[in-house]
Amino acid sequence: MPTALIIGASRGIGHEMVRQYKRDGWRVIATARKQEDCDQLVAMGAEAHPLDVLNLDSIAALGWRLDDEKIDCAWLVAGVYGPEHASFPTEQEFDAVMHTNVLAPMRLIPIVAPLLTATRGKLAVLSSRMGSIGERTANQGTLYRASKAALNSVLADAALAWGPQGVTCIAFHPGWVQTDMGGAGATLTPEHSVRDLRATLAKADTSHNGAFLNHDGSPIAW
Repeated sequence: MPTALIIGASRGIGHEMVRQYKRDGWRVIATARKQEDCDQLVAMGAEAHPLDVLNLDSIAALGWRLDDEKIDCAWLVAGVYGPEHASFPTEQEFDAVMHTNVLAPMRLIPIVAPLLTATRGKLAVLSSRMGSIGERTANQGTLYRASKAALNSVLADAALAWGPQGVTCIAFHPGWVQTDMGGAGATLTPEHSVRDLRATLAKADTSHNGAFLNHDGSPIAW
């Protein structure tokens, strides 16, 4: 039975990933910050671990719990949008977005990637087309854009570090999804986005290591 690890599964895309992987017969390990969300994940059939991605001790504790696991695919989903305005974030806004969207993956990837080497598995981070510099045509959500561009850099480094050990590392744009972040007017349901993301990751091979892809598999400019 293959194993999927979902970091940030309390709601939205991560929650839907748990549902779909379990439906398809996978063993699922998932994380959430709140105990009540962990309880809900257990009720869905997942193995749930509490994780506050802003807390170094919590990340270290997850590493200890996952020690010796062999994971086939891992998704780093947790993220925040932050302020809507285009410039001049407060220090608190900057810290909240950058710590969640960039610092947390920098700390989690060295813990998660080794669990994928034995299976020659796949590591995916949820980025955003808004983080693309080559395709940028607007500047709203500047802080979010900067955080996702930085996340893409982290992913590119991970691909160089872990690709030689058989791990395929990919950054994904999930589409504009009907979640708390995307809003009710978004064009994709979580079910549709996750179905595409899973299918694209499943078809990916080592030649896709270090890629930045849309949910449907089409490439996105860095």
